[in-house]
Amino acid sequence: MKKESSKSFPLILTVVIVMLALGAGAFLLFKDTVPPTIAIGPEITNVGKGSQLTITVADPGSGLKTLEIVGLQNGKTIPLINKTFPGGVMQVEEVIDLAKGQLKEGQFTIQVKTEDASLYPFGVSGVATAERAYSFDATPPRIYVQSHTNNMNQGGAGFMVYALSEEADKTGIRVGERFFPGYLQSDDNGKYLYYCLFAHPWDTSIADFKPVIEASDKAGNITKRSFNFHTNARKFRRDKINLSDRFMERTIPEFQNDVPSQKTPLEQYLYINNQIRKANRDQLLEFSRQTSPAMMWSGTFKRLPNAANRARFADARDYMYKGKKVDHQTHLGLDLASLKHAPVPAGNDGKIIYADFLGIYGNVVVIDHGLGLQTLYAHLSSISVQRGDMVAKGDIVGNTGTTGLAGGDHLHYGVIIGGTPVQPIEWWDGTWMKNNITSKLD
Repeated sequence: MKKESSKSFPLILTVVIVMLALGAGAFLLFKDTVPPTIAIGPEITNVGKGSQLTITVADPGSGLKTLEIVGLQNGKTIPLINKTFPGGVMQVEEVIDLAKGQLKEGQFTIQVKTEDASLYPFGVSGVATAERAYSFDATPPRIYVQSHTNNMNQGGAGFMVYALSEEADKTGIRVGERFFPGYLQSDDNGKYLYYCLFAHPWDTSIADFKPVIEASDKAGNITKRSFNFHTNARKFRRDKINLSDRFMERTIPEFQNDVPSQKTPLEQYLYINNQIRKANRDQLLEFSRQTSPAMMWSGTFKRLPNAANRARFADARDYMYKGKKVDHQTHLGLDLASLKHAPVPAGNDGKIIYADFLGIYGNVVVIDHGLGLQTLYAHLSSISVQRGDMVAKGDIVGNTGTTGLAGGDHLHYGVIIGGTPVQPIEWWDGTWMKNNITSKLD
């Protein structure tokens, strides 16, 4: 019996070793039955000279073995990347820089093939392919200036007519951090005509005022061009606003749902004059994006009749309380005082884009006149129009009042271009309008 047992032991050991070997082989064979993944970006169709294509391949199972990337263009196969990887490489990212010139302008397809190190079944399931089609445009738009020299004033407006060699994805005039959009008017013989209203902002010095036309196409190619202009410096007034407890007691309740209740009346007023003021001005920028691409106004703008000028545009205001300076703001409109609850005419033809309460401005009407040009009528006691109405020059939009941060019955009248307040007086001046706007349209 002992001899038979000793003879069977090697056989059992052999069987165990064979089973372990088969198990290990099966593990190696079946441990990775999923092919690698491929991602090709960007997902947009149009790419430009500054674009980069990113190809990411991954295989968390057995790891990557090979990677081949080619470009297919005009019936030709253009080798771009061909790599073999050592064991254990699970993910690779490759970048193709179109600025290197391997691919030409026009349509092309990126084709990717990768293989992992799996054995099942014989490596066939470890192969993956992917492709993405693109349109390559390496030529930025060309800019053709159509307008004569812009003669401007600090705080005032300018108007530029220019053409592009192709329709832009985004175009306009940049002044520092501010951007004034241009609006497409027509396509004539391959040239795309744009109108652009812009400003020399009141808070930008002569030395820092450097307007530039910008245009980018759908492929992301960007071009810039300066143009002739002359601008005059303006010195704006300084003013003091004396805050009284009585004024704050009358004003703050209108904002009771918007200010911290635990603050003192002065702290509440300063919150309104700063935080709410900023939010209101941000809202004016949002309104500018609702503009019509067509010019809706004609001629000079209508002024509130028989009204005296009070606060002026860009007055630098120091706010005083009990003899101490507690705040500083800039008044970005004209205050016009007439009879109490005087009817307020629309400055020119346009569309009502806002007619409601708006923080420091109280009851407000905002009219869009097209091309980013909008007028604001603030502190109204009543509103006679609603959002969406079309109005003509002289139509009554409301009545003067004391809503918002108003010390007495008056109209705060503002002219805004692309969200930036500008000098309203220019738009009442027929000579200015002819020299700066209409002469450029002829």
